[in-house]
Amino acid sequence: MTINLPKEILSEEKFLELADFAIHCRVKRVKDVVKLKLRTQKYLYTYKTDPNSADRILSSISCDIIEL
Repeated sequence: MTINLPKEILSEEKFLELADFAIHCRVKRVKDVVKLKLRTQKYLYTYKTDPNSADRILSSISCDIIEL
């Protein structure tokens, strides 16, 4: 039995690329960091960024957005 752990994305370009295949994106805002979590069929991908970049990224993706 294997456990799939979330995979952290370090580049914004890669995150936007994966967003095309995502089922939804969860947004968790913690002080001055925003965590964006993309759920695809197989993996959960996470990306940490600042609030300004997060708003710009969220406006450019087309999957469902869930604020936590």
